[in-house]
Amino acid sequence: MVLFARGPRGATLTVDGQAFLPHARELLQAEDRALASVLPGRRALRVGVRNRRTAPATLLHAFYQQRRVRDLDVVTLPDLNLEAALAAVADAVDATFRGLTDPRRQLSGTGLSSALVIEDRHELLVGPKHPLADAPSVTPHQLADHPIWMPGLPSGDEVSAYYTELSATSGITIDVLGPAFGAEVLMTEIAESATPANLVGEGSRYLWPTHYDLRRIPIVDPGPVFPLWGIWRTDNRQPDLAELLAFLEADSTGRQRSDTWLPSWARQDH
Repeated sequence: MVLFARGPRGATLTVDGQAFLPHARELLQAEDRALASVLPGRRALRVGVRNRRTAPATLLHAFYQQRRVRDLDVVTLPDLNLEAALAAVADAVDATFRGLTDPRRQLSGTGLSSALVIEDRHELLVGPKHPLADAPSVTPHQLADHPIWMPGLPSGDEVSAYYTELSATSGITIDVLGPAFGAEVLMTEIAESATPANLVGEGSRYLWPTHYDLRRIPIVDPGPVFPLWGIWRTDNRQPDLAELLAFLEADSTGRQRSDTWLPSWARQDH
């Protein structure tokens, strides 16, 4: 196959060359796209979240709306243990969010950095039949007589460490009995009964049918807060990452309040 014909005035495309040209252009464009997908200065900022309902995803949406970064890729990393989540930051995403019970030890030797960037204040979620349904706010002391139902709560991670300390400190009973069938089933059962109650993060987004009439009630004096650290590779030079971290720091500073309760392992970074 001959692609070029040489003549007195230079090379020109043959018939085969003219047929091959658009395909060659497509190959070159594909190469450019492939390089752009991995070059830190050109590819999308990839951020991992456990799901798209919770505070990290809500803040990422706010970041995108306010800063209009060139490209933002929100990656769902569900049900990863801490080791797997840290490996994902090393290999697959630019940053993620986790609770860290001992940040210095847990990140030692990983090449990763962290900062406490989200303090997600908990609210009480109840149905219209619950005794506290019409309360404008509740205190942990009031909740001592109303167990919090969290079926399927995992054990041995930072979430269970948080609820264990919260229960021991405040007297709130955390009921983990029963299988977890997902948020939709949980909200249905809360709506239909006077007993179940749940804790949801202030920054979390949940949708339910209007007739459920669920209530999100602030918890005060103090309000329990679940802490989340942003985690990223120390040597990462993705330009939008620095902008995201600055946004998260400013947002966290603006939300800090004195009437909150943090687990002991987060107070040193507060």
